[in-house]
Amino acid sequence: MIKAKKILFITQEMSTYVPDSPLSKLGSEVAEATQGKNREIRTFMPKWGIINERRNQLHEVIRLSGMNLIIDETDHPLIIKVASIASTHMQVYFIDNDDYFSKRKMARSENGEEYVDNAERAVFYARGVLETVKKLRWVPEIIHCQGWMTSFVPLYIKTAYADEPSFRDCRVVFTPSDNTLKAPLPQNFAGLLQFRNADINALHGIPQADNMQALNQLGMKFSDGVALMRPCPEFREYISTLNKPYLPPQKAENYGIAYPAFYDNVWSIGKEDEDESED
Repeated sequence: MIKAKKILFITQEMSTYVPDSPLSKLGSEVAEATQGKNREIRTFMPKWGIINERRNQLHEVIRLSGMNLIIDETDHPLIIKVASIASTHMQVYFIDNDDYFSKRKMARSENGEEYVDNAERAVFYARGVLETVKKLRWVPEIIHCQGWMTSFVPLYIKTAYADEPSFRDCRVVFTPSDNTLKAPLPQNFAGLLQFRNADINALHGIPQADNMQALNQLGMKFSDGVALMRPCPEFREYISTLNKPYLPPQKAENYGIAYPAFYDNVWSIGKEDEDESED
C-alpha cells in the first residue's frame, strides 16, 4: 500500500535543463520514476544562468513571485518561474534571483573558482522553495532534497518551519552531492543561517564544520533518511553515527522501485506512535 503519496523534490539540478552529471541525472530520473508510481509530485530547482528560458519555455508565475527574503539583514527579491517537461508532463518550478542565479553558473564561475556566496545562495534557495510551497497550499508527505544547494532545507523544516501546516507532518530525505567544494564557510555564516529559531548551533557535532563540505553533513543531520547517489566512505561513516534510514546507491533501472519504497519506509517511522497519540 502506498503510504507517502505527495512527494516534493527539491533538487540542485536536472539533466533536462543543465548538462548531464550524476546529480542532474538523479534529479530528473528519480522524479520521473516516482511520478510513474501513482504519486503526486512537485519539483523545484534553481534557475541557473546556463538554462535557456526560451528553449525550455520558462515563464514567470506572477501569483507566486514578488516576495522579498531577508538574509543577513539584506532584502532579496524572489522570482518563481515554471516549465513543463513534455515527455513526462512533469511541471518544474524554478527559484530565480538576478544576484544569485539567473546571471551566474552553478557552483563555480567561468574561470572555475567557487562563488564566495555559495552558502548564501543555498539559504536563499531553501527559504524560497519553502515559502513558495506554502503559497501553493500543497502539503507534501516526503521532501527529497538533492545536492549541497538544498542542504539548509532539512534544518529549516525541523526548526524555523516546524509548526507550519505545510511541513509539520512531513519527512525529509537528503542526498548529499559528492562535489569538490573546498572553500571555507563564509565569515558571516552564522548570520546567513539564522532564521527564526535556526542558528549556528546546528553545526554542533558536524565533523567538517569549517568548510563548505559542512553543508552535506548539515543536510544529513537534520533529515529523516539519507539516500546516497554514489558510494562515498566519508558520507557512509557519518551516516552510521546518525541512526536513521539509509538507502545505498541504486542503478537507474531500480529507481522506480527502490525510491518509492524508501519514501514509504521513512514516512512510516514514528507514524504509528503519532496516530495513537492523536486518538
